[in-house]
Amino acid sequence: MHHQLQQVIVVGAGVAGARAAESLRLDGYDGALTIVGAERHAPYHRPPLSKKLLSGKVHRAGIDMAPQFDLDARVLRGASAVGLDMSSRTVQVRDENQDMSLRFDGLVIASGADPRQWPGGPVPDGVYLLRTVEDCLAIRKRLGSRPRVVVVGGGFIGAEVAATCRSMGLDVALIEKAVGPLVQALGEELAPCWAELHRQHGVDVRIGVGVDEFIGNGRVEAVRLTDGSQLSADVVVVGLGVAPATDWLADSGLRVDGGVVCDATGAAEGATDVVAAGDVARWWHPLYEQHLRIEHWDHAARQGAAAARTLLAGSDNAEPYDEVPYFWSDQYDFKIQLLGVTTDYDSFQIIEGDPRTSQFVAAYGRGGHTIAVVSTIADRVYAYRDAIGKRAEFPPRLPD
Repeated sequence: MHHQLQQVIVVGAGVAGARAAESLRLDGYDGALTIVGAERHAPYHRPPLSKKLLSGKVHRAGIDMAPQFDLDARVLRGASAVGLDMSSRTVQVRDENQDMSLRFDGLVIASGADPRQWPGGPVPDGVYLLRTVEDCLAIRKRLGSRPRVVVVGGGFIGAEVAATCRSMGLDVALIEKAVGPLVQALGEELAPCWAELHRQHGVDVRIGVGVDEFIGNGRVEAVRLTDGSQLSADVVVVGLGVAPATDWLADSGLRVDGGVVCDATGAAEGATDVVAAGDVARWWHPLYEQHLRIEHWDHAARQGAAAARTLLAGSDNAEPYDEVPYFWSDQYDFKIQLLGVTTDYDSFQIIEGDPRTSQFVAAYGRGGHTIAVVSTIADRVYAYRDAIGKRAEFPPRLPD
């Protein structure tokens, strides 16, 4: 136990921050605890925003994270961290236009990520980003009038929104600049398969094209694509990915490079008694031998808990966190599950089933080792956990 900690601040109330705060208390930290949350809500789960909360299958209260116990914490809601001064060990916070300076001797950075804004400047009414519960409810309200929906960006959020809207019987188009959906996470080999999945469910999938402009007088009416074609649209959801929320760390002395750079225990480089977790953090992963920033719910939760343990143990006694990242995405009746990360893969193989039947398992390799497995067969990825964790040769052998 790292007894000198008496004032810990957690910046961020998403799943990483919430789990970090919980873990601090569970592991015996009994000093002062302050949680700074940029949103006005109690912590909630984000995955349903593009799925069941958007379709109305789940009510607003159904996505709140159920607190396991009273955290005995001071919680600031609708408050943003705007600066970090390591010499005085203070976090500058803006809360309803009031500035305050909060002292700490231990800090958890879990400020998450912000959606990338539309690069072409202001957009007409009816064009949305989807990151917060407010975004979701605003879009959901519009869906009640049976609009024509255009989704820009075929990453996981875009693909899930397209699937959700299509499952509600709406007219949906999905636009992706690359060779198909989910390319960044799952590679080019499978892109046609995901495009086909959406087409089979009636989505107008446009690939290899971008958006030229949104057309409409104050309110969006159509989207013009870079190939000159035009799509009618009453609602547009833009999903261009996210960027780690690190602006407030600009003069902190922490190493920020595509996220807060951390060692394998979550300790931030350039500071003592500072850890980071979740979408904002780039941890060294012993298995992949590189820094990884991973935008997955399951990973953020586990990383938040690991970061808290590191803070309490002190950097000399902290344990590296080396679990294989896990991710899932629900689209129509499919659960796409990914174990591992596909970063810089140099080989790819279908190892079970057949993508044409939409029931298959595929593996990714790098340097002769298996680094990731994706599957549309429920929970089949877990059978490959050892292959990935032990850097088995590629392609992995079929589990028993």
